[in-house]
Formats: sequence, structure tokens, C-alpha cells
Amino acid sequence: MNYQRILENIGQQVQREFGKGKVADYIPALARVPPKKFGITVATVEGDEFRFGDSEEPFSIQSISKVFALSLALKLEGAKLWTRVGREPSGNPYNSLVQLEKERGIPRNPFINAGALVTTDTVVSYDQNAGRTMLEYVRHLSQNPAVQYDEEVAMSEKEYGHLNFAMSYFLKSHGNLRCNVEDVLDVYFHQCALAMSCTDTARAFLHLANRGTSPISGEKLVPARRAKRINAVMLTCGLYDAVGNFAYRVGIPAKSGVGGGIVGVIPGVLSICVWSPELDAIGNSRVGAKVLELFTTKTKLSVF
Repeated sequence: MNYQRILENIGQQVQREFGKGKVADYIPALARVPPKKFGITVATVEGDEFRFGDSEEPFSIQSISKVFALSLALKLEGAKLWTRVGREPSGNPYNSLVQLEKERGIPRNPFINAGALVTTDTVVSYDQNAGRTMLEYVRHLSQNPAVQYDEEVAMSEKEYGHLNFAMSYFLKSHGNLRCNVEDVLDVYFHQCALAMSCTDTARAFLHLANRGTSPISGEKLVPARRAKRINAVMLTCGLYDAVGNFAYRVGIPAKSGVGGGIVGVIPGVLSICVWSPELDAIGNSRVGAKVLELFTTKTKLSVF
């Protein structure tokens, strides 16, 4: 299949979608990102890569990082993690405090903010240098030792993260946050501020398309069973309260972030990352979702 030609064709088709979304503005560092930035990288299990546009420019991956936190938490805690966080779609905004209160401090899934705070807390509870561990883990997955935290974004996250503070203390009050709130939030804000390119991100997710094994190095990064389960949670919870529509239109496990990135996995075939900062009303990349819909339509590749 000529993936390069497909990406170039899609890049032309989606031009009319620019200008219809809005760059995230609740974090000043994200509000300054030029709205027409646009990149795509496809990484295949055969080891080939295909790129289009601004695919090598780092962007703030934001909630895409929640997949890395979940993977580390499952490695450390195993199935016991699921007593503290669920696996069901939220049907509510990703930062809903109302839902967390209604469900007595047990987040609906690990990809809404409250759930990610629990997975991050799990990592922190096992590791005093959790921030460094997270960074090294992502560098290893992406095979890029230059991946770094964007400190300006991390500080903006902290300054304007009032709801995350509220959720953390609420989780703490229900005994579902083991560590010091400030310590957990420092790691959480930094992981959201990871700066990665489309190529970095596609590579970091490629093992999930290959039953947990890196097609490039041959290293078993996660057990095949865990890779399957992470993909399943991405399919059902990765696009917040737009997961049903995304599954209907696109049909692959994926995770989005308010930095404008969406990364998807087609098991046994490839990983793909799209970056376009303009978001829809729910907080997902408007152009990114359209790109992935066109990609699975043109390639006839999905999990269905």
C-alpha cells in the first residue's frame, strides 16, 4: 500500500477543515501555537515510516501521556489498579468533578483527568523519581533520547490547573490518592507537558500495534495481554465523550490530547499520529479526527 501517496492526498483534502476549530487557550503556552500547524507520521510493524507536513516538530502531547502513565501503573500494580479506577467511557467532560463526586472518588477510566491522577499517583507511590522514570520510559519507547518536558507548559499547567487540584484533594479525601497531592500533581503536570513530534509519538505507540514488542529492536516492551487491554481502553475511552462517534467514523484505538495530537493503533499493522492544534467543542483535534477517518476509509484498515 502506498501510504505516502495516501498521506499526501489526505493532506490536500483536509485543507478546507482549517479555521473551523479553536486552539486550546486555557493554558497560555498552548494558546500561542500557530493554528495551521499540521503533521502526520505512520509507522508500520515492518519498520517503515511515512511522514507529511510538520511531522518532526515537537508539540505538547498533553493527555496522550495518560497512556504512558497507565502502562507504567499496570506494570507496577497489575490488576489491583482496577480497584481504584474503572474502564468505562465517561460520557462527561474529561475534567468533570461532578462525576467524580457521584462515583465516590473512583474515576470512570484512566484517561479522564481524575483517572490519570490515580495512575500517576500509583507510579509516584512506587518511585521517588517518578518524573525522571516517566521521561526515560517515553524516551525509550520513542527511541529518542532528546524528548524533554516543556517547562513553560508544565508551569502553565500548574498555574491554571485549579480543577486538577480540586480533583486531587477530592481523591485524597476518599483514600484514592496515596501520595502527597503536590508531588502527584508535579509529575502529572510534567507528563502532560511532554514535547514530542508525530514521529516520536507514532514510534512510542508502535509496540501496541505489535502485541507489545518493538518491531524495530525486537524488545518485549509490555506483555501481549497488556497491550491488548491498553488498546481496548483506548478504543472505549481514548477520545473522552466523543469515543462513540470516533469509533463509528474511524474505528481504531486512539488517544487524543488538547495540544492537538491524536495517536491511533491498528493492531498487527501500524501506528499513526496526527497533529493539528485546532480543537472541536469536546477538545479533540478537528482536523486530526478527519485525517484518521479518511485514512481508515482509504486504506480499508480498522479493527472492525
